[in-house]
Amino acid sequence: MAVWGYVRVSSKDQNEDRQVEEIRPLVTTESHLLIEKQSGRDFNRPIYNSLKNIMREDDVLVIKSLDRLGRNYEQIKNEWEDLNKRGIKIKVLDTPLLDTSKYDDDLMGKFVSDVVLNVLSFVAENERKNIKQRQTEGIAVAKAKGVRFGRPAAKLPENFPEVYKEWKSGKIKAVEAINKTGLKKSSFYNLVKRYESE
Repeated sequence: MAVWGYVRVSSKDQNEDRQVEEIRPLVTTESHLLIEKQSGRDFNRPIYNSLKNIMREDDVLVIKSLDRLGRNYEQIKNEWEDLNKRGIKIKVLDTPLLDTSKYDDDLMGKFVSDVVLNVLSFVAENERKNIKQRQTEGIAVAKAKGVRFGRPAAKLPENFPEVYKEWKSGKIKAVEAINKTGLKKSSFYNLVKRYESE
């Protein structure tokens, strides 16, 4: 039986030290601790997928929290079931009840663990939906108050009206008009659309 640790952070600028510090003392050797900087959006996670292929029946997978397995209820539940089918035990440090390594043949222990998993997965997904809903509502309120999102609109250069006329009448080509206004190509054409609609 080997004890493996899996640490995941969603982006390169996030720090994994807290997870590593808790998991390192529990793994078989330093090489049994794998770290990945990858979104939990899907299972396009090379290190995690390699780890799943390496682990054998009765090995233990240690993770800091349940959301290291997936981002939503279905993902987490499916991954939990897949690991259990392979005979891999799971230890979730933030939730001591989710430690299947404690329950070798204890049917009640596995039952409790599965119930807790289902409840926590549901709560986690529900919270994510609530956060998204609050963001959507907040954006709608801000827009109603006149708050603009995204990049600020490019300002019209002083010489734009005259350069526009020259370009539109065919006296100069677009490249020259872009150079005269000092704009980037995309900004120039965006301003043309805005200018024409106004």
